[in-house]
Amino acid sequence: CGGSISSSSGMLQSPFYPGSYPNNADCMWEIQVENNFRVMLMFREILMQSSRCQYDYIEVYDGPPHSSPLLGRVCSGSFPTFISSSNMMTVRFHSDSNYTFGGFLAHYSSIPADQNTTLLCLPDYMHAVVSRDYLESQGYSAQMVTLNNSSCMPTVTSQEVIFNIPYDGCGTTQEENDDTINYSNMIKITSSGNIIKRKKNIHLHISCKMLHNTWMKVMYAAEDTIDLQENQFGRYDLNITFYDSSSFLQQVHNSPYYVDLNQNLYLQAYLHSSDPNLSVFVDTCVASPDPQDFNTLAYNIIKDGCVQDSSYTTYNSPSSHFARFKFNAFEFMNHHSLVYLRCELVVCRLQDHSSHCYRGCARRSKRDTSSAEEKVSVVVGPLQLREGSAQSSRTG
Repeated sequence: CGGSISSSSGMLQSPFYPGSYPNNADCMWEIQVENNFRVMLMFREILMQSSRCQYDYIEVYDGPPHSSPLLGRVCSGSFPTFISSSNMMTVRFHSDSNYTFGGFLAHYSSIPADQNTTLLCLPDYMHAVVSRDYLESQGYSAQMVTLNNSSCMPTVTSQEVIFNIPYDGCGTTQEENDDTINYSNMIKITSSGNIIKRKKNIHLHISCKMLHNTWMKVMYAAEDTIDLQENQFGRYDLNITFYDSSSFLQQVHNSPYYVDLNQNLYLQAYLHSSDPNLSVFVDTCVASPDPQDFNTLAYNIIKDGCVQDSSYTTYNSPSSHFARFKFNAFEFMNHHSLVYLRCELVVCRLQDHSSHCYRGCARRSKRDTSSAEEKVSVVVGPLQLREGSAQSSRTG
């Protein structure tokens, strides 16, 4: 019932389909396909309580559920098709406490977006591309395309005009709202002729907006006769690496990483971003013998910023983009010799004293979005006990 989906195509269906769905169900699917593709959702069957879709219904959102427009609410009748304006779509299924029916079956697929303009929010810069074929079809040339800050020049190829725009340069502005960090710039397409202009100037606004768990990428045109708009969604680039000592000089590349019981394990989390005004905080680290299941058999090392294992220690980091910490190879490994870690890292604005990065051990409700931050999950491992260590543990 619900979940995150990243494959290019597949099926969605109500719980127990084609049998009757349960009462009081609330399922949410977030479909995210590749950049510069759209999501197309086609319903094949809908059998639900149909009284104006008040009680049992399906909602389709054009992006994340809490910040995107509703494309439609359906419960019966014809089988509609919905197409997103970005590479993300959310589908919600809801049923009340009365009556059940057969539910719904739908198929989703990814279709190429309009390639006239494309936008990628990469870790270090915004990658914006304008097609030269498109420019020429509208009566513009590549020489008419500039960034608002004219000192940052594009790369012009035989087919494209390409801008790589850093988050901390070329006139990029930063703005913080309640739950987003917005990076914005503007590409200008200026028609020739200083006195008589046959065409309007096009202002192509580019924004990378960081929301909870996602980067939202927006490209739109203002005061023009041509509608140019791109919306994309992505993720922060974060990783965690084992090191052999507290000096954090030598990485451990072995997989699995063979360790002894009570051996100190040193880890470093790193955020790859050109924005210097971000910081990283280790929110949660959980160990499990199953890399797909961190709930059934799990050992909490730190949870919601609150230390659960007495051996957990943090270290000073070279910059706010790093978080360094250590813990011991715990007794948990005596029963499960192969162990994986899942760590959830929080990215916050630097000097934002209301953020989780500064509050530290502070459990909060899901709807607490008072500061702009994102939580990202990273799975590392496995760790494996050395045979000698396991044998001495058993004989002991």
